Amino acid sequence: MDLRLSERWVIPASELRWRFSRSSGPGGQNVNTTDSRVELLFDLAATPSLPPHLLARALRRLEARLVEGCVVIAASEHRSQWQNRVAAQRRLVELLQEAIKPPPPPRRATKPTRGSVQRRLEAKKQRSAVKQQRRGRIQPPDD
Repeated sequence: MDLRLSERWVIPASELRWRFSRSSGPGGQNVNTTDSRVELLFDLAATPSLPPHLLARALRRLEARLVEGCVVIAASEHRSQWQNRVAAQRRLVELLQEAIKPPPPPRRATKPTRGSVQRRLEAKKQRSAVKQQRRGRIQPPDD
């Protein structure tokens, strides 16, 4: 089943590799007999499915997660292999959509408003007054 990243970008199923193993977690004795844990491998560095500018952006943003140029997604939260496969595909799509998203517009520097400056200074004065009261000055008794 092909993975749709957007209206324009689709990753064919032939570029996905699957590995299955026994999973720890829910399932009772069934866990000991079925390979329900799923690892989805996608060779991001060698994919022809993405244009060069999106591929470069994704490689830059995901470089910490890559293992020899591949994105590895593991899923073992469900008891069935099929549900884990669907979960792994969903996670891969979300990860790649986030990686190819355009960067946010640059922040425009602004000055704090006069009111926010006054509130900050007032809060500092109040905090200073609290600390002044905590100082261990002994007050003479008022008789």
